[in-house]
Amino acid sequence: MKKQTRLAARGPRFHGRSAFAPIAVAAISATCMPLARAQSDEEKFQAGGSQWGLGIAAGMDRKPYREFDDKAVVIPMVTYENRWVSVAGPSLDLKLPSAGPVSFRLRARYASDGYEAEDSPYLIGMDERKASIWLGGAAIWRNEFANLSAELLADASGHSKGTRFKLQVDRRFASGAFSFTPRLALHWADRKYVDYYYGVRAAESRPDRARYDGESAANVELGLRVDYAVAPKQTIFLDLSGTSLGSGIKNSPLVGRSSQTGVRVGYLYRF
Repeated sequence: MKKQTRLAARGPRFHGRSAFAPIAVAAISATCMPLARAQSDEEKFQAGGSQWGLGIAAGMDRKPYREFDDKAVVIPMVTYENRWVSVAGPSLDLKLPSAGPVSFRLRARYASDGYEAEDSPYLIGMDERKASIWLGGAAIWRNEFANLSAELLADASGHSKGTRFKLQVDRRFASGAFSFTPRLALHWADRKYVDYYYGVRAAESRPDRARYDGESAANVELGLRVDYAVAPKQTIFLDLSGTSLGSGIKNSPLVGRSSQTGVRVGYLYRF
């Protein structure tokens, strides 16, 4: 009871596994549709037009850490895009010149990885692992069969000093007011990233939590986004995802499951 009272008194947290963490996840998923955007929108941006949107979303990810206290959060969403910039929740893209059907971007993204020891009884005695801002580049190839995107990001906050790579393929299918966008993605994280977020240092080890030096890992994600257009500028969406974790993460004593799942729902109005 004393622990619950202390946690409640602290209020929202804005570091590690913070109150913003589910916000970041939901905002990214709520605005992941630029890869499936109609060509007319891209032509509008090139002609000097812009588009922004407002909405609300709720999301939750089931973290792989043992006995982790997962929570759902309802949050606001803001999006904006023009010829040079794309803002989607915690992500900011600066658009570079394209090469035919392939577009290039400089990307900054806030990633809500990390935890505090009180997030799980099993993490008691662990030092906080902080969320980071990641910087790098991305390439997007839109074609008539599918959309292929790749991004390479480095930890600009210096917490993990790690590097991440993502390769994704997705395709949008429309049926009346509904659209369905399945995706398949490969997420690779280097040794430094895995060691920071899933490793156990010598000072953090105990009889039931052995020291662990993380190794690079490749995770595979399957996802599906369903959109329903309730009006020309209004959309309700549902996004489901499941990620199979690589051995470098699964072998960590902090991890209690081999996969991570997520769900988000929301409403978006595009002006």
